[in-house]
Amino acid sequence: MTKQLNLSQNLDDYDDFYELLVDTHQDLDDAQSAMLNAEVILLLSNHIGDMDVLSQAFRIARDNVAAHPPR
Repeated sequence: MTKQLNLSQNLDDYDDFYELLVDTHQDLDDAQSAMLNAEVILLLSNHIGDMDVLSQAFRIARDNVAAHPPR
């Protein structure tokens, strides 16, 4: 059976998460910020450890980005 990506609300406090995200990127230039994002993706992907779930997440993220091209 294929595991499914949890798309339901799973964070206790979105405001705390957003603050953590913004604070973590503070004082980084664009290249460092991109490196930070890549590092977090690798760390969380390793934590998840399930290729079915990761494939779903990457597909959904890519589809969302493709649907909203930069202006």
